[in-house]
Amino acid sequence: MRADRLLSILLLLQTRARVPAAELARRLEVSVRTVYRDVEALSTAGVPVYAERGRRGGIALLPGYRTDVSGLTADEARALFVLTAQGTHAALGLDGALGTALRKVMAALPAPHRPAAELTSRRVLVDPDRWLGGPRPEVDVAALLEAVLADRRLRLRYRPSGSPAPRRFTVDPYGLVVKAGIWYLVADHRAAPRLFRADRMAAVSTAVEPVRRRPGVELAEVWEELRRRVEERPTPLTVRTRVHRSRLDLFLRISGSSVAALPEGDGRAEGPEWVPVELRYQELGAVHQLLQFGTRVVVDAPPEARRLLARTAAEIAAGYDGDEPERADGERADGERADGEPSDGERAHGERAGAVSPAAGSTVPGPR
Repeated sequence: MRADRLLSILLLLQTRARVPAAELARRLEVSVRTVYRDVEALSTAGVPVYAERGRRGGIALLPGYRTDVSGLTADEARALFVLTAQGTHAALGLDGALGTALRKVMAALPAPHRPAAELTSRRVLVDPDRWLGGPRPEVDVAALLEAVLADRRLRLRYRPSGSPAPRRFTVDPYGLVVKAGIWYLVADHRAAPRLFRADRMAAVSTAVEPVRRRPGVELAEVWEELRRRVEERPTPLTVRTRVHRSRLDLFLRISGSSVAALPEGDGRAEGPEWVPVELRYQELGAVHQLLQFGTRVVVDAPPEARRLLARTAAEIAAGYDGDEPERADGERADGERADGEPSDGERAHGERAGAVSPAAGSTVPGPR
């Protein structure tokens, strides 16, 4: 551990002209006294390091003591600092190692490239998670990675999609892939490539037998084959819809994977109030997702999709038909009191808007 700490101090000092002892202690999670002992050890080993006291003091190296990496261009230096989201490394237990590695690279960069590389790391952030992804089950990806790196077969208790209970699989792993924040195990099952979602694994254990991968086949090749199968599988149901322009952006974000083709001009420029969008689904029941857009999405075809949505909407309406449930304070969910009087909130809203009761002869404007 001390050897790693001494190397970290040396690399930090190469990156900056002078570093306060308190900052070194905070970064390395040790005491200031330990930092001074480590600096003394570096000096004894022949490293030209010294401590400068005072408000502007700190630990520093003699000018010119640098380790250079030749051959790196400015763009290559920037590329090293645009890696991936911190969350990916944290899931693998490598977030600490990432910080250390970047410090080492920064110290080894040619001096003219350091400012651009450091600025890039502060100005570019990659977040692999999708918007509105929702909570996900906890997955011990670090343990799964250790099992994969053991180069032995894996025994899984795994719940396939649509299955109520886990099943047992013995697989030959190629590696792990994270896509849109979801981790997958890529493996052969009975010599055929398969994808296993990490959050559906009930248990993982390492077998004694060595892994039996197909000769000459690598992870990237198997992943490309599996990804293509998922994206190119036939979609037997085509649904033609009209989307109100006010909801088009949201509709395309939520239904993006089902959109067969974007409307002309991406459908987002000024144009008709209703925009035609064609969708592709694996099964008829998937059209239920369109109900979340209410009257802002209209299904034109096929007829069976229209009938299904009409039947479902009628069932939903029937579930809300009848008297409103009464709350403990005597006010119903629609804002009217059980005794027929308007609620305090309704009365206040009417007073602010200058509203007059329709019973008093006023006219209520309809929707524009």
